[in-house]
Amino acid sequence: MAAHPKKIVLAYSGGLDTSVILTWLKETYDAEVVAFCADVGQGEELGGLDEKARATGASKCIIADLKEEFARDFCFPMLRANAIYEGEYLLGTSIARPVIAKAMMEVAQQEGADAIAHGATGKGNDQVRFELAAMAIDPRIQVIAPWRTWSLRSRTDCIEYCKDRKIPIEVTAEKPYSMDANLFHISYEGGVLEDTWNEPLKDMFRWTTDPEDAPDTPEYIVVGYEKGDPISVDGERLSPATLIQRLNEIGSRHGVGRVDIVENRFVGMKSRGVYETPGGTILQRAHRAVESITVDREVLRIRDGLIPTSPARRVSSSTRATPTSSAGEARTPSTTPNTRRSRRTKSTISRTRPGLSGSTRFACEFGPLGTSAMMINPGCCSRLQSSVI
Repeated sequence: MAAHPKKIVLAYSGGLDTSVILTWLKETYDAEVVAFCADVGQGEELGGLDEKARATGASKCIIADLKEEFARDFCFPMLRANAIYEGEYLLGTSIARPVIAKAMMEVAQQEGADAIAHGATGKGNDQVRFELAAMAIDPRIQVIAPWRTWSLRSRTDCIEYCKDRKIPIEVTAEKPYSMDANLFHISYEGGVLEDTWNEPLKDMFRWTTDPEDAPDTPEYIVVGYEKGDPISVDGERLSPATLIQRLNEIGSRHGVGRVDIVENRFVGMKSRGVYETPGGTILQRAHRAVESITVDREVLRIRDGLIPTSPARRVSSSTRATPTSSAGEARTPSTTPNTRRSRRTKSTISRTRPGLSGSTRFACEFGPLGTSAMMINPGCCSRLQSSVI
């Protein structure tokens, strides 16, 4: 049995779960707790977290701005590999966990902590992602996952725990689903979405316009590429994070990037996820269009043959930091290393017959201008056409 740690770094958000965990760690281990919060573009108000963490018992609160690193070193390599999990999921949640874990481990080393703690549940992928990334950096670190060990079993239990110990929290009505956001996407799961017959509520989506309400007027954009990575939008050179934010705004206006799927989790369960990835969807299709003109047929065939079982699976299960993954990235950093290209994209909305309905309301047509790869679902159709110039 591992010795009780003396100093713990906690992945902290200031919400109900991590507020309870912070107090529980102090009670259970009688250890110093450092609260760590990663800003990966989730858009949440981070002001006041330091005071809140200290009021709950943390010795300090460290907030790391990871947006540029997340975009440059994690999202862009994933897009270069054309990694799509099970044909549809652009891996927005999966790819954020390693950058958070990496920064958290850096804080643990700086602070001399001998343990880290997280609030991931015992049935999801996040526990695996955090812990594998942490162990890859320092196998000696002790990982504490309270949801796998404590007696608390529900939101109600957590609220009662806070009341008993006078933990300062803002109790709000429970949402009928859970949500996780970052610079690259927003995910929704659980609650009412666990019944696959339930169509997502229209007011659930935070970013994207409903395709049925999106503009009929097309919008053209030009995405510039250099060595396989996007560098500009409409001729304006942008930092990686700013570029994704710009394309999120454009794609959201046109209802681009909604996906509703049931996926296989690393832990052996199936889970329904609803995602908004407007900027990521544009970039994935843009990069693919550039490759269609600049990359040799056999290179594409070999690379695409590896996608379902290699980069996408590694990102989803967070084995990105393993020796095999590192070797793969070293061998194929980009299929377009010497290419400087721009990709011109047109976003429009076209209506389908009224009266059709379905749990998946988004269909899309993507591809070089004059060709199409179509995925049709009931509802309305969002069309993204493109040409490379």
